[in-house]
Amino acid sequence: MAELTPVMQKFILHWGEMGSVWGVNRTVAQIYALLYLSPEPLTADEISETLAVARSTVSTGLHELQSWGIVKIVHVLGDRRDHFQSMSDVWEMFRAIIRERKSREIDPLLAMLRASVAEADKDDAHVKEKLQDMLDSLESVMTIYNQVEQMPLDTLIKLASLGENFSKVLSKVVKS
Repeated sequence: MAELTPVMQKFILHWGEMGSVWGVNRTVAQIYALLYLSPEPLTADEISETLAVARSTVSTGLHELQSWGIVKIVHVLGDRRDHFQSMSDVWEMFRAIIRERKSREIDPLLAMLRASVAEADKDDAHVKEKLQDMLDSLESVMTIYNQVEQMPLDTLIKLASLGENFSKVLSKVVKS
């Protein structure tokens, strides 16, 4: 890969910082950012050299990104090495990340809440009520999430493009 420009460096570093805030290893996030900006698929060695990180770290990071479904292996004619390419559609990438975060974080929380509500006995009426409130609220949010997840991408983009008008339309629908 060609030398990173200052803008590319800034984006990759910032994406790495944001990744660590989101609970993703900083280097894994930087690998994704580099692949996202790269005009061509990159080999693990190219990623390692460009980011100045160990090849084993790159390999581990690529496996994680592949498990999230946001990086895939591509083959280049005349080159036996694996090349890696990020998901290019930003909307699909965000959907994949949200879907993975849901399965890793929200689904276990829902399971724990359901089990806790079922286990709480009459002596824990207050605790059971609080847990049930949280479970009900989270399940309502997940109902909305599931509906949005099923939307065709073009519909979701149009919905998002409504911006402030979305809340105005929604408030009119809710009032009627």
